[in-house]
Amino acid sequence: MHMPLQNRVAPDGELHAVSARGRFMGNRGGRIHDPVTQKLTNRTYTSRRWICCVTEFRQRQRLVWGNSYTELFFLDEVTALAAGHRPCFECRRKHAKLFAECWQKSLKLTKPPNADQMDKVLHEQRRQPVSCRPVVSLNEQWPDGTMIQAGHKFLTRKEGEWLRWSFDGYSSVALTNLHSQGQLITPEQIVAVLRAGYRPVWSNLIEITD
Repeated sequence: MHMPLQNRVAPDGELHAVSARGRFMGNRGGRIHDPVTQKLTNRTYTSRRWICCVTEFRQRQRLVWGNSYTELFFLDEVTALAAGHRPCFECRRKHAKLFAECWQKSLKLTKPPNADQMDKVLHEQRRQPVSCRPVVSLNEQWPDGTMIQAGHKFLTRKEGEWLRWSFDGYSSVALTNLHSQGQLITPEQIVAVLRAGYRPVWSNLIEITD
């Protein structure tokens, strides 16, 4: 039986070997796997350019985990943003431009930042260990798509409701069943971008309340 590659991304950026695929793929600047053994190397990235891409673009065909960059897969864009990946300016140009415009709005800049400017900020924020990230209240008004870790659960806000994340999708969960606080997982600048109006693409896999 073929074992899944360790290329599925959790909201905290950790890579796992699970069979679930997801709506988006991406990379962390280059190759961080050994194409012969199909295992990850000691490198966790090759550059600051962590992006979120569509899985199909201009009929390009790829050998996953071949001699090129290491393909990673996300449940959805909400997951990718939590892990510190931004929209790709090539295959998701419309979303990337909107992301940059909301970045500009959030910081009141005179013009949208370019990819390098955004990547420099995001790289510093996602390098902060989860345990050192801000402890926040689940009762605050978070923008849709913000990811928080409460206990062992990854939670995200959507239309006034908390959803529990998994590699297979989301399940709604009552606030009474949750801790009142948690660690903010989504990088703070991406939260600001979400608050400024950016709307990420969600997985359509949402189950009933647990």
